[in-house]
Amino acid sequence: MFLNFYQLREQPFGVTPDPRYLYLSPGHREALASLFYGIETNRGFLSLVAEPGMGKTTLLFQLLQRWRGHVHSAFLFQTQCDSREFIRYLMNDLGLKSDGEDFVRMHSELNEFLFRETLAGRSVVIFIDEAQNLTDTVLETVRLLSDFESAEKKLLQIVLAGQPELAQRLSRPGMAQLRQRIAIQARLDALPAAEVAHYINHRLQVAGYQGTELFTPGALGLIAERSRGIPRLINNLCFNALSLGCATRQKQITSEVIRKAAVDLSLEPHAPTPLVPQQTAPRVTPGLRPSLQSFYSWITDNLFRRRLFQTSVLSVVCGSLLIYFGVRNGAGTFRPSASIYQDAQTTSAITGSESRPAQPVMDPTADQQPHELLQTDARENSLSSLAYVVQPKDTLRELCVSTLGRYDKVVLSQIQKLNPELRNPDHLDVGQKIRLPLNPLK
Repeated sequence: MFLNFYQLREQPFGVTPDPRYLYLSPGHREALASLFYGIETNRGFLSLVAEPGMGKTTLLFQLLQRWRGHVHSAFLFQTQCDSREFIRYLMNDLGLKSDGEDFVRMHSELNEFLFRETLAGRSVVIFIDEAQNLTDTVLETVRLLSDFESAEKKLLQIVLAGQPELAQRLSRPGMAQLRQRIAIQARLDALPAAEVAHYINHRLQVAGYQGTELFTPGALGLIAERSRGIPRLINNLCFNALSLGCATRQKQITSEVIRKAAVDLSLEPHAPTPLVPQQTAPRVTPGLRPSLQSFYSWITDNLFRRRLFQTSVLSVVCGSLLIYFGVRNGAGTFRPSASIYQDAQTTSAITGSESRPAQPVMDPTADQQPHELLQTDARENSLSSLAYVVQPKDTLRELCVSTLGRYDKVVLSQIQKLNPELRNPDHLDVGQKIRLPLNPLK
């Protein structure tokens, strides 16, 4: 076992959905905020769609942990069943007896239970994982559960989580009634290369690693390429790489170790699709390809440490962003893409954030230069926030770590700006409403 060799307290790349190891990338943070806001505002039906291995279940466990003590919840993952079995699974998870009862009787008892919980001031939330496996009949049963309501509010909230097949099924004409009831639709996308490194370092820190960089920059880049940014594949690749590194007594994991681990896992190189048609590239002699790959790995392993490679990549990325987000007209005026305004409005509607709308970008020859505009946009985006009702045993530190992934002076300063009435950050009252920044400044 490599834990002692690398001085780790526990396994950093396990296979269980431990909320402590949830890395809140911008995409994960937005999905969590959307679902949290949907439950808080009693929207009824919510959905979360992501490819396999993207961390749906871990995100749901994190959401469940944040609402524990405030809502009565059920977590269902046995989705290959008929309607009767589904209702029985639901009642058992809610602590209700369902043995030998007919379908109508179970519905009646469930309705009575929901009214009792509502009178007690508790919401009932059902999390259905792997919902793409539900048959059309069971999906219709799930839809009918949303009919449990009073004149003022829904008695039951349902979160459907599944793979892209779930979204495809809901888009069919026969699913129109269910699809129209889904008020918030969140999704998770693959991690970009820069986030893969943060993801790995986050898990190592939670596992107790305190040494120098365990993975070289070249190794991190190769992990991002072979895993395609899918957390489950990242975990498998890192686990095998650490096992190989321990066996060969290597204190730092290089790209060569990652390449061997990828071969063991049958993770072939992933060639990105070009954005524009390109001329046919010159053929590389098969015997030279391994040499070129080794040369590239040496460059990324060594030049990254000298910041040269980072500077080059940063220049390309900044130039690409300016080209992507705007087009120049004949007069040379730099105008933002319309999608910028659409994205800002959509995010505000879904998350309930207080982000300010994007402002028109001025001529770059004017006093305000492009880099100043980027800084202005960053300051405006930092104003986005999430409302949260304090639960028993909540602390500000735990809330920030679980929701934002960090707790430091910068985050605390932003929280105090968002909550002027917060006199003592070390003391939160149960039921108190505070706002947390969605995009804290670095």
